[in-house]
Amino acid sequence: MTLEIKTSNLEPIRQTYAYIERRFGAKPATRYQEVSFDIQASTNFHYRPLWKPDKTLNDHTHTALTMQDWYAFKDPRQFYYGSYVQHRARMQDTAESNYAFFEKRQLVDNLSDEVKQKIITGLLPFRYVEQTANLHMMSGSAYGYGTVITQACIFAAMDRLGMAQYISRIGLMLDGNTGESLQQAKHAWMHDDAWQPLRKLCEQSLTEQDWFKLYILQSLLIDSMLQELVFGQLDQWLVENGGRDIAILTEFMKDCLTDLRKWSDSVLKTAGAESEENKALIQAWIAEFLPQVKDAFSNWAKAVLADASIDKALNTIAERSKKAGLNLTDSAA
Repeated sequence: MTLEIKTSNLEPIRQTYAYIERRFGAKPATRYQEVSFDIQASTNFHYRPLWKPDKTLNDHTHTALTMQDWYAFKDPRQFYYGSYVQHRARMQDTAESNYAFFEKRQLVDNLSDEVKQKIITGLLPFRYVEQTANLHMMSGSAYGYGTVITQACIFAAMDRLGMAQYISRIGLMLDGNTGESLQQAKHAWMHDDAWQPLRKLCEQSLTEQDWFKLYILQSLLIDSMLQELVFGQLDQWLVENGGRDIAILTEFMKDCLTDLRKWSDSVLKTAGAESEENKALIQAWIAEFLPQVKDAFSNWAKAVLADASIDKALNTIAERSKKAGLNLTDSAA
């Protein structure tokens, strides 16, 4: 008796869902495509939001920016919930290992009083800036249009919350979990002259109703300043003054900002390439906000880093804008 095993290939009736097939054609789709494109409700709403009765629940007019297809804002990282959580979990594992190493080796004892005070009054108040960034991105998630942009915004909002929490943990590690450092940082944020222009910028921005305008302020202007000044020049000052070990505690913030820039640069380029009207609108927003951002971070830099310069940060903004196809005027440069 012989046993013959045969195999049969079964062809699927459909390669993907109908709504994905209409956009990408009859071919296998990625998980990112299946859970990101054309899934936001757009018709048959039963009521209008009570807080904005002139809008629908999902309304593209929450921003002055216009797009023929709001799903053009494809995330080059192709993050959906599953892939985002897995990626950030790996980053968090590394961060937690770094914080545990810092505590285990008692590296805080290597820091001088001068360095500790610089961290408390010059770095810790940025937890409030990160909390503001969280709200900026939450605005994009709440009022944006198209799942590809709204889901990426909520991921970014959670990143900023995590960054605020890690900055707070640095303060707790400095004072042995008494909270005294965070109280000093709060007092500096509320009363020190170095922080008042930045505090004013954060508080006034939270009254802005246009979510994409806030996106430009945060992802292009403020984030560029943070990367170059806070996690660049301040980090270098710490290295030169015996605070090198703090770098392992801020690595998560640097990695997050670098990752977010991959996405935000793509969004800026897509929005600007849509139309000349969009490009002019974005450039006008930059011209409106950039002087305030320059003043806020210049004021901080002069007080915290005597020889600091924001020129490199401004060059970064100009470079990112150029790559996005934007032409900044002299008043905005």
